[in-house]
Amino acid sequence: MFSGERKVEESGVTTLFLVRHGETVDNALQIMQGQTQGCLNERGREQAAQVARRLAEEPIDAIVASDLQRAIQTAEIIAAPHGLAVRTTPLLRERDWGSFTGRFIPDLKGEVWPDDIESEQALLQRAADFLQQITTTYPGKRVVAVGHGILNKALLAVYAGCTMREVQRMMNAEVRILTTTAERSAASATAAMTATAAAAASKASSASTAAATSTTASAE
Repeated sequence: MFSGERKVEESGVTTLFLVRHGETVDNALQIMQGQTQGCLNERGREQAAQVARRLAEEPIDAIVASDLQRAIQTAEIIAAPHGLAVRTTPLLRERDWGSFTGRFIPDLKGEVWPDDIESEQALLQRAADFLQQITTTYPGKRVVAVGHGILNKALLAVYAGCTMREVQRMMNAEVRILTTTAERSAASATAAMTATAAAAASKASSASTAAATSTTASAE
């Protein structure tokens, strides 16, 4: 079994092998890819091949991927030993980085985020929709899902019922194993949304208080 994980016997439980795509040309160049297609570089293809070898003996019922090329390429390499076709879904696409897309990531430090970036709540909702879809479609099955760094972080937050800031980001070609049901996924998604909204409200309140204090201090 993969990473010493015991096979889940509970009826209706979906086992999800969550994978981040292999390294791409733009990853290596530190370019914000967002929802551009991207392409695996040589290292990325080897990373995907390593995952394929590790999962080759696992009983896998389905392989799904983001409909962006870098995820499809990774999924196809993983799927080959199993003889499975890769199914794609836009729900697994990376976060839409709007005007930041295509920019050199180090240059973005300290910049004000533009309004056209996909919101955290919208990203979490996509992740929740995917988990609901996959657990409803494949109850009791074992599924490989190939996504992206930030999208996978949102999926893990929904799975754990926490904020994205509490989740460690996945590295290229990293695999994490989740076991859940449609009912559990729905409940944890609600918890994640609530926690994220509360964190945002707290941040806004702190910013407002800080602004008020600054104004008072200036007036004095």
